[in-house]
Amino acid sequence: MKIETYIAQLLYRYQCVTVPGFGAFLTEIHSAQLNESTNSFFPPKKMISFNSHLKNNDGLLANHIANGEKTSYGFAVSAIAFEVQSWKKTLDENGTISLKNIGEIRLNSEKNIIFTPNDQTNFLTSSFGLSPFVSPIVKKENFEKKIREIEEREPIALFEEEGRSSNSFLKYAAIFVLGLGITGSIGYPLYQNQIATKTLIVESAVQKKVQNKIQEATFLIQNPLPAVTLSVDSAKVEAAEEKAMPYHIMAGAFRSEQNARKAYNQLIKDGFKARMLGENKHGLFPVLYGSYATMAEAEKAQKEIQKGENPDAWILIESL
Repeated sequence: MKIETYIAQLLYRYQCVTVPGFGAFLTEIHSAQLNESTNSFFPPKKMISFNSHLKNNDGLLANHIANGEKTSYGFAVSAIAFEVQSWKKTLDENGTISLKNIGEIRLNSEKNIIFTPNDQTNFLTSSFGLSPFVSPIVKKENFEKKIREIEEREPIALFEEEGRSSNSFLKYAAIFVLGLGITGSIGYPLYQNQIATKTLIVESAVQKKVQNKIQEATFLIQNPLPAVTLSVDSAKVEAAEEKAMPYHIMAGAFRSEQNARKAYNQLIKDGFKARMLGENKHGLFPVLYGSYATMAEAEKAQKEIQKGENPDAWILIESL
């Protein structure tokens, strides 16, 4: 069974697809891009990365395979394990494996996994049918030169009135064409803003689906402290709520409210502006490192946390 086909199907719908015992494929949405040196435009797309540290079975891939193959969940888990063994053997022997429509995985000199995504596949469904294109450069000087050439070639009219009317028409036509070029140069930034807005909407939708697969105990505390009661300034809370903070860094989700409270207290003690959310529909109590107003702020904080605190910390996009 080639499980990369099922992995690719899930990457269209989810932000994280874990292959038990091997690692996880992660997606990140990139907005439309412009390459000024080549005048090339690229549509929004999902970029694929790989994390070899996320190996726990979340059931997503096994359930999808079981439904697709009309078989049991246990058989699907066994099939995944068999395929993973085959991948590892191929890596040891050849140093590289190729996953159709996903990318290439190889081992470097230190036996670490290096992943190179397939640039030809765009897993962002909202960009279906969009492809890169090259736009010719429109320069004002070229239009002015063409206007002069047209005026020089235009024959002299028998009547002065007709001559004036003809020249005026040519000038207005040239101005209209020049206006189209200028409108294009102004319209592109507006198009980019529209794309960025739609991208945020897609990110939010994807993140809501990912929330259904939150794993328990992704945040570990060696020596948990006893729960303490913290006083909250209601005025400060109201002021914070007024500012939209839709980007959150997840520390973990716990079955036990007591464990979630201990994790929250430890984060507060470590200096984070942590938050503990109420029980969700899955019976879990999520704990956040903090919330941020922009994606850039959240990504910067995520990198610092992954470096020193928790390499599995990830970003949730949702208005809480």
